[in-house]
Amino acid sequence: RCRRLTSLPTPSLDQTRTMLNWEGPRNLSLEADRAFWAWALVEVLRHTGARIEEVLEITHRSFVSYRLPSTGEVIPMLQITPSKTDKERLLVIGPELAVAFAEIISHVRGGSEQLPLVGRYDSAERVHSPELPFLFQRPWGTGRIAMSPSYVVKLLDELVTTAKITNSDGTPAKFSPHDFRRIFATEAVASGLPVHITAKILGHDSIATTQTYVAVYDRDVIEHHRAYIARRRALRPSQEYREPTDSEWDEFLGHFAQRKLELGTCGRAYGTGCQHEHACIRCPMLRPDPNQRERLQAIIDSLEERIAEAEERGWLGEVDGLRSSLAAAEQKLAQMQRTATNLGMPILPAAQSASAMRESPGDRVPQHQTECRA
Repeated sequence: RCRRLTSLPTPSLDQTRTMLNWEGPRNLSLEADRAFWAWALVEVLRHTGARIEEVLEITHRSFVSYRLPSTGEVIPMLQITPSKTDKERLLVIGPELAVAFAEIISHVRGGSEQLPLVGRYDSAERVHSPELPFLFQRPWGTGRIAMSPSYVVKLLDELVTTAKITNSDGTPAKFSPHDFRRIFATEAVASGLPVHITAKILGHDSIATTQTYVAVYDRDVIEHHRAYIARRRALRPSQEYREPTDSEWDEFLGHFAQRKLELGTCGRAYGTGCQHEHACIRCPMLRPDPNQRERLQAIIDSLEERIAEAEERGWLGEVDGLRSSLAAAEQKLAQMQRTATNLGMPILPAAQSASAMRESPGDRVPQHQTECRA
């Protein structure tokens, strides 16, 4: 048996790699370095809300401290280099962001006491910066270079692929560095930070620009609107929210009783008097009742007779007013017809034939009526 096994052909290197699903040699140190920078970029972008060019310009000298004059507490701050708006600003460094910066400094420094000095090319201004201790730098050949925005996008794409992050429809997700700026603005406003303070942190000159970054959800709209109503209610006189007296309630109900008219209902608001001197035919607030169609038709016939009489007797001052009333009455009649239109419920053929079989010949509905109902 041993001789039989030793006589079997030895698989080649390519066959062995195929059987083991071997993809070739891997540089684990390089993969670990790229994974670290993907994590570091996400942390800094989402905790600062800074633009990608601002993040890549952060150096070891960008950290300053601010001492509160009231308590003497020292607050770490991050100095953002002027970029798009040419305005320098300071950001408070929170605990999570401080941990991320400490890990970045330790990773870049390695075993050295200081951060390596590298130059950076600004593609917007097309100039090379002096050698500075940039935080976002990486090995390149025998030296080191500062990271570029394209390299950041490549790291984010690798992160999405490795983590298998997909959209709701299953397609691969796509993140840009600017997406984290929008996430920062949305979380800040949702947590109660005023919009104008968020605009100051983001470096926006206008609050309207910040509002386009904020994703507003229906729940947030409802909650903020309820809070707004509560604040407005607190500013109004308290007597407006007391229980109404019997006389006030009777007056309120009496208002609706006084709105009943000959041809329908008056739609004026509560507490307001008639401003048209009770010329209801011409008033647009009259809601005609379809049951008063014959009465309105009689009014129209009377107006036509009065117009003919006025023209015959030469009462030209009355003709214009009567014609305006006639036009308004005819409009109200057309409105009644639109309101009174009722097509009825459709009758299915099966139900129609069954009902026809149950009816006697004398009670059967004519064919043309049945077709109109259908």
